[in-house]
Amino acid sequence: MTYLAIGLWLLNICLDTFGQLAFKAAATQPQLAEKSYWQSLLNQRWLWLGISCYVFEIITWLAFLSLVPLSSGVLFRSINIIVLMIAGRLWFAEALTPIRVVGIVLVSIGVALVGVGQ
Repeated sequence: MTYLAIGLWLLNICLDTFGQLAFKAAATQPQLAEKSYWQSLLNQRWLWLGISCYVFEIITWLAFLSLVPLSSGVLFRSINIIVLMIAGRLWFAEALTPIRVVGIVLVSIGVALVGVGQ
């Protein structure tokens, strides 16, 4: 992969991860129970930040796919699963169970094998 493709891939991972974390933060705010759920959710800054991240993520994803084969791009995107699990652990104290750690290792091996095959 070119340096541009790697940069777009890393930016895509960051935007996807932060977008998911922002959606989780918006959905778990305590004040959501006080009013109408959807009305309260639409007033959450985290929701709009997550949507903004996704808009930019789509743009970077399209740019990334213009530089790499689709089959490779989709496999490289699976690294997002690992980053999200670790970020969820750090930001929301979500459990990293042994089976999830095994999944992280297997996904990492798969992405590494795809990267070597390029």
